[in-house]
Amino acid sequence: MTNNIYVLIVAVILDYLIGDPWGWPHPVQIMGWVISWLSKIFLQLCQKSLTQRLAGIVLAIILIVGSGGVGWLIVQMTRWLNPVLAIALESIMLASCFALKSLGKAAIDVLRPLKAGDLTLARRILSNYVGRDTDNLPESEILRAVLETVTENATDGVMAPLFYAIVGICIPHVGPVPLALAYKASSTLDSMVGYKEAPYTYLGWFSARLEDYLTWVPCRLTVITLGLLSGKPGDVWRICRRDAINDPSPNSGWSECAYAAILGVQMGGTNWYRGIAKQKPLLGDPTSPINPQHIQTALQLTRYSFLLWLGVAIAILLIR
Repeated sequence: MTNNIYVLIVAVILDYLIGDPWGWPHPVQIMGWVISWLSKIFLQLCQKSLTQRLAGIVLAIILIVGSGGVGWLIVQMTRWLNPVLAIALESIMLASCFALKSLGKAAIDVLRPLKAGDLTLARRILSNYVGRDTDNLPESEILRAVLETVTENATDGVMAPLFYAIVGICIPHVGPVPLALAYKASSTLDSMVGYKEAPYTYLGWFSARLEDYLTWVPCRLTVITLGLLSGKPGDVWRICRRDAINDPSPNSGWSECAYAAILGVQMGGTNWYRGIAKQKPLLGDPTSPINPQHIQTALQLTRYSFLLWLGVAIAILLIR
């Protein structure tokens, strides 16, 4: 149990100091390669909707169980070789599941040219992080896109991996890495094949639904945490109950809406994808227009929530 505490602490420090170094091998890259390879095979072999749905279940099981299982095997083999080396390797693997550093870096990468008045560069950099069309976005829409990205990914990229790492520690002989990697695999599947549009309409249905279920609890806990940190949990919950339920996603709407309620801004509206307009529900009240400080505050709230969960988890583990 003590080793798991060390792993948690070192992993958080690594993510804070280093994040995801460019060019270094990353578990998500490997997951992405496997998903891409298997998806092509399944789409070629399975032509009917039913067989594609079944293939989607198989794809999700292979990736999620395989990622967690491989992580567990690596940890066990390293522990057998050297306990100190095991802590170091586990910490690196767990840090790769957290996106706190990279989330802040992505926001700053867009805000820096935006502050300098270079809208063209800001739009181009933003296109690396969002799926919507960015070519003609004005400054206000760039800021909205950044804030929505930061607040949506706060749950599935930061808080949920920590949640499952803590759950893994509480399960005998599992530890933080396997469940965190398994959740990361689910999240990666959702981002790559969890679309209602062809060709992933049937192949990705199970991955999208499963990720919704896996994120549901950590998302609600994140909303509650944010509400407590803001000092107005009742208002945050009321606005989320009013607006977030209109979002087609059972989680991203809640995550974004909680931040919108705290910051006094409104997210949602019209987004363009490959020239096609898509209307997103409005979240929060437009008390003030979105500005760079709102984005910095959102990132800070995510850090506070992350550290609060980490502190509570360590305290409980020490007591046990």
